[in-house]
Amino acid sequence: MKSILNYTFIALLTVASVVSVSAQKFAHINSQLLMVELPEMKNADTEIQTYQEGLMKKGQDMVQAFEAKYLAYAEKANQGELNKIQMQQMEGELGKEQQEIQAYEVEVQKMMVAKRETLYKPIIDKVKLAIEQVGKEGGYTMIFESGSGVLVHAAESDDIMLQVKAKLGM
Repeated sequence: MKSILNYTFIALLTVASVVSVSAQKFAHINSQLLMVELPEMKNADTEIQTYQEGLMKKGQDMVQAFEAKYLAYAEKANQGELNKIQMQQMEGELGKEQQEIQAYEVEVQKMMVAKRETLYKPIIDKVKLAIEQVGKEGGYTMIFESGSGVLVHAAESDDIMLQVKAKLGM
């Protein structure tokens, strides 16, 4: 009698797990593609490009000024117009200027990362919220990111791109 109850219990658990698995609803979205299509992202990219061009212009101006000073130094040194002390002094100034250019390059990288983060974070948060809302409204158990290439195999699932675009007013 006890073994019949155990088999019945196991059978009920199996049926319950099969029903719960079959009741799950899955979807996928390529959020990278969605982000590329967003007007806000296009505006952010344009703003970042303009910002970067401004920073690059300043860096190019610094390099051109350095090159002009170096060429003037080399010409005076080759013509014998400078004594050793003057040469060392000018070399020190050129070395200092070169270090300033290198420091500026590092600073530009940090500034670009900060600018991207400032502009992209609200857009990413908005998309994430829209995906979560569609997931809740559609009763999806899981939504997979199909754009990352991580999925090796997936059963047929719903592409929620249109619903998320609708949420974003696209």
